[in-house]
Amino acid sequence: MAAEPREFDGLARLCSRLRRLAWPVYWARYGTANGRQFWMVANGAGAANAGRAVSVANAECQPETVVSMGFCGALDPALSIGDIFVANSLSGRTFACGIPQSSLPHSTGMLASIDHVAQTAAEKASLRASGAGAVEMEAAGVAAHAAEFHIPFFCVRSVTDTAGQTFVTDFNLALLSDGHFGTIRILTSAIRNPGKAFPELIRLQRSCRMASRTLGEFIAGCRF
Repeated sequence: MAAEPREFDGLARLCSRLRRLAWPVYWARYGTANGRQFWMVANGAGAANAGRAVSVANAECQPETVVSMGFCGALDPALSIGDIFVANSLSGRTFACGIPQSSLPHSTGMLASIDHVAQTAAEKASLRASGAGAVEMEAAGVAAHAAEFHIPFFCVRSVTDTAGQTFVTDFNLALLSDGHFGTIRILTSAIRNPGKAFPELIRLQRSCRMASRTLGEFIAGCRF
């Protein structure tokens, strides 16, 4: 389960028999890798959209495991772009988080799953004070629905912005009601400070490509 299709780019490149699924979600694909079947669903940012995706997947394919995967912001200053973060707990939540087995480098810790983009280094530092190592927006919704259906839950994330990074572009204002980021809204925000915002967007695009690659390699190679 992810928010955006591009979060699956790295995994999809490693899959064979890739095909589109006509599920009632924003985006869904099926593929196989390393002898395992993957149903990949992206249904927009936020816990509610992610939770609905789990309900659809449970009805359509009855998964053995549910994995909340995708991008995250680092709270731990030691985390760099493309680093893999595996949640062993969710901040303020009691949902059980499984730990996948992998020989690839990764960090493990508490994840903050919040309802908005953590825009500033100051907010990230505040979240870090709770003990969390990374932040994102969907895992709590995935975990809640996985628990409802008694499906083992895992959460694997890849870093796209560091703990000390503050965004010039206001991604929260760009977030639409359907859980997707509006391109026009992003550009409107960026135009207010083009000298900093447009280079930031280019760097973020590169970071997302790197994060998607490392995430795909980790998911395809680990054991849940």
